[in-house]
Amino acid sequence: MWNEFKAFAMRGNIVDLAIGVVIGGAFGKIVTSLVNDIIMPLVGLLLGGLDFSGLSFTFGDAVVKYGSFIQTIVNFLIISFSIFIVIRTLNGLRRKKEAEEEAAEEAVDAQEELLKEIRDLLKQQAKSPE
Repeated sequence: MWNEFKAFAMRGNIVDLAIGVVIGGAFGKIVTSLVNDIIMPLVGLLLGGLDFSGLSFTFGDAVVKYGSFIQTIVNFLIISFSIFIVIRTLNGLRRKKEAEEEAAEEAVDAQEELLKEIRDLLKQQAKSPE
């Protein structure tokens, strides 16, 4: 049973997923710092010193911290947008590479066509008496 679990855990997909989770967690911390330490102070400055994280109201004995919720929404939007930009950039690079490969294939095809024409002309010259 241990060997079976070990084989399962070491399959490529599981390891790739684990790496993705670790990198995603680190990226999330970077974006959270960006939001908390850079963007939100600027937003607060634009809104007259308003700090979302401290916003709350009391409802009976419960304290509803809606500012923290707003902060989480802003974090989500920035993380989502950042991931969108990264994926968009990667897709653009991939399309560019595919276009370059296709152009290279067309160039090879043109060379092959030219070589075939030369071959055919040489055959014709060899057959026809001068």
